[in-house]
Amino acid sequence: MPKKSVHKTKKSKQTADTTQEEITKGIEDVLTALFEMIGKASKWTVIAILALVAIALGVTYYLFHTVTDANANVEIDQRIGVTPTQIKSMKDIGQWEFLAIADEEMIDTIRNGFFTDDQLIRIYYGTLRLGIDMNDVQENWIEKEKDSIMVTLPPIKLLDEKFIDEARTQSFYESGKWTDADREAMYQRAYHKMKDRCMTKENIASAEQNATRQFYQMMRSMGHENIKVRMRDER
Repeated sequence: MPKKSVHKTKKSKQTADTTQEEITKGIEDVLTALFEMIGKASKWTVIAILALVAIALGVTYYLFHTVTDANANVEIDQRIGVTPTQIKSMKDIGQWEFLAIADEEMIDTIRNGFFTDDQLIRIYYGTLRLGIDMNDVQENWIEKEKDSIMVTLPPIKLLDEKFIDEARTQSFYESGKWTDADREAMYQRAYHKMKDRCMTKENIASAEQNATRQFYQMMRSMGHENIKVRMRDER
């Protein structure tokens, strides 16, 4: 059992013990006073007093067990629970980046002419951001498994599909006249080359490792001890 839970259990027991002592002392004081009154009272007065004592004992018994059970419930909740507020705060993170890859690509195209050839060479820059979107978590993405908390994160994906910085795109060499459609075709070539180069198994594995480590550390900072973090496999 985690050390932190042991301290909380001891604290709850100490609180319950103190409450028991206070209730017991109160009962002794009441009984002492009643016995003194009984010695001076009439028959019907004694019967009424005894009835009141029975009612008081019943109420005391109920309160005693209610306090003890409440302390036990608080200890259990603190030891194993992840509160709805904590779960909501984690989901509210939204997109969480775990790997950023800066890339550049040079694309050229040639149009053959009768006398001369036209050529256009453009350089594209982009940053591909790999991570998870907490809106993609499934229903039971965080749950208790024996004495541990099991967290299942959504798979790594490209967080922003528009990763090419068009403001930085520049023409390295240009001869002849080129249309917007020609430039769009070059953009698409650069886009797919960057994506193929960066969305590799190695980069995805690196992002997964960062994700599990950082999520584990966040759970520890919330006070949890036994934590298992894994990625959801959709292959």
